[in-house]
Amino acid sequence: MLQKFDPNKINIKLVIIIASAVAAVVAAVTAFFIIKEKKKKDDEQLEEYLDYSIQ
Repeated sequence: MLQKFDPNKINIKLVIIIASAVAAVVAAVTAFFIIKEKKKKDDEQLEEYLDYSIQ
């Protein structure tokens, strides 16, 4: 029942783990910038609306 040590399987697992971690970080950073940009756009639209409503 003892398994033989296979460095290839460990290397493949390590590559998959690193790729998954990188993908998660990229997704989080992308989501952050999308939300930040949307908030900026919403603030600009609100400011424009308030400017026109005052006039």
